[in-house]
Amino acid sequence: MKDNHSTENKIARRGAFTLLAAVALAAAFLSGYGTRFMQGRDQPGVFALLSQARGIVQENFYGEIPGDIQFEYGMIRGMLAALDDPYTTFSEPREAELDADRLSGSFGGIGARISKNEEGQFILTPLENHAAIRAGILTDDELLAIDGDPVSAESTLDEVVAQIRGEIGVRVTLTIRSGGAAPRDVTIIRAQIELPSVSWRPLEQDTTIGVLDIERFSDRTAGEAEAGIEALLEAGVTRLILDLRGNGGGLLQASVDVADLFLDGGVIVYQASRDKTEESFRAGGQGVAQQMPLAVLVDSGSASAAEIVASALQDRGRAALIGNKTFGKGSVQLIFSLADDSSLRVTNARWLTPDRRPLDREGITPDIVVEPAAQPIENDPVLARAVAFLNEHP
Repeated sequence: MKDNHSTENKIARRGAFTLLAAVALAAAFLSGYGTRFMQGRDQPGVFALLSQARGIVQENFYGEIPGDIQFEYGMIRGMLAALDDPYTTFSEPREAELDADRLSGSFGGIGARISKNEEGQFILTPLENHAAIRAGILTDDELLAIDGDPVSAESTLDEVVAQIRGEIGVRVTLTIRSGGAAPRDVTIIRAQIELPSVSWRPLEQDTTIGVLDIERFSDRTAGEAEAGIEALLEAGVTRLILDLRGNGGGLLQASVDVADLFLDGGVIVYQASRDKTEESFRAGGQGVAQQMPLAVLVDSGSASAAEIVASALQDRGRAALIGNKTFGKGSVQLIFSLADDSSLRVTNARWLTPDRRPLDREGITPDIVVEPAAQPIENDPVLARAVAFLNEHP
């Protein structure tokens, strides 16, 4: 599979919301998660002050009292706020489901992008060769309801996306409107939708240089990256640019497996856990791109799992990092699934680079600092500097 999109299209597409693929940076900081989803255990005892305060509110508050479950969600968020850790967080069931989809790399859906315009309308764009376009969804159709449940301007994009997604093989009925036509119902059977995390292409100006762009680290990323490298090698590419700009992270093991593609052995990252134990993750030495001249592009949106890869390649002297300083998220979150399918993410460990530099709140300073363009332009200065570097260091 070859991505022939130009550099300017790559920059412009950042931030796009899609049911097929795309993750905004804020959502993409779902980084460093363990792959196990764990059940929390009930804790005995009662928080007397909390119960007292809740009773006072229920008896005296002049206004609408939320339901018990929303009260409980609020209590959980308040408890986590006391930890003063931005990555120990709570997700309600729909948000938790979307997070799981992003990390797994696939979900049950209809194959359409969805966006919210300035008027609060939700607009659909069907994707080629997917269920939505076969069912008659047209570009710029307005979404009015999902299974009879109206969507409103107050609905969030994540809420609407989660409602459309669901079990593969199960029908979902969308009420839509095309232009000024009357609303109509379209029933679609949900199919498996893959979330590609990697794209690649030879550079047009020099086809001996290939670009491997990784947008997140999911269960599928290492396999996609290896396939991309092999395709570039078959196309005659001899030098490689690894683009990690805007990559907010993902799964630890995926980042280790990707770094392994470029290293001939040795430590990739150290993980220091809550119980004071330390674990090292090492390269196996069989990577397909061990010998390829390599440059790595990073920016302030490169975080967590992306920083693991970048710092390992920098510390080991394997590649030059080009761009600007990375975000600085070097902690691991375990995901605990609660009884109603909401979830807790709890910081459980922190990472150190092969040279034992802390990543958390520190970030990585590139070997060659190049400020990004202020707006999308035809020439990408960071990419251009990487090309120059590879030409300077054949």
